[in-house]
Amino acid sequence: MSERILIVEDETRLATLLADYLRAAGFATEQLADGRDVIARVRAELPTLMLLDLMLPGRDGLELCRELRRFTSLPIIMTTARVEEIDRLLGLELGADDYICKPYSPREVVARVKAVLRRGRQPDTATTTRLQLDADRLRVRLGEASVELTAVECGLLATLLSAPGRIFSREQLIARSYRDHRIVSDRTIDSHVKKLRRKLAALDPALESIHSVYGVGYRYEESNALSSGPAC
Repeated sequence: MSERILIVEDETRLATLLADYLRAAGFATEQLADGRDVIARVRAELPTLMLLDLMLPGRDGLELCRELRRFTSLPIIMTTARVEEIDRLLGLELGADDYICKPYSPREVVARVKAVLRRGRQPDTATTTRLQLDADRLRVRLGEASVELTAVECGLLATLLSAPGRIFSREQLIARSYRDHRIVSDRTIDSHVKKLRRKLAALDPALESIHSVYGVGYRYEESNALSSGPAC
């Protein structure tokens, strides 16, 4: 039986285009255009994954995501037309598994769907990474090799490793890495991430793990299958 993707999108042409690409990739699809129909449909028959637009007639995606998370861990990829809405989504931490900004390539959506489902199929032991972080000693190890980290780098890596695949905004990374609540700019975080990437590359040059999500923040994912190019 094919995995079923529920497309919740009120732009009919876009929803149809996504459905065509997803079916070509081997998925079954279903489309809804009104937010008021979503909860009842999910309760009646749980899809494999939902593509949920933020701006919908009837009920918006934020409200729907919040209610869905009360009774299901259904994978949700949210879509939106404005970058500032992504910051709001991340701040609310409603539990979506990924975020994509319009306009987007249907091929990218298919790739994101596959990546989220692939993460969901992995057993809990596989969602841990190959890296071993020793926060007490400010060191990270990969096999027999290890490198020393600064306190901020250790905090950044600990946050990213806590939820592989999840996107963390720069504001979230600042809050979790600087316990003294000092004022830190986005550029400072970007600089720390750059140095952290360099140290991880010293452990394994092929390890591409900290991915930038343009206009949003960073996520940790040990995979070369999904491009880390702009998501917005």
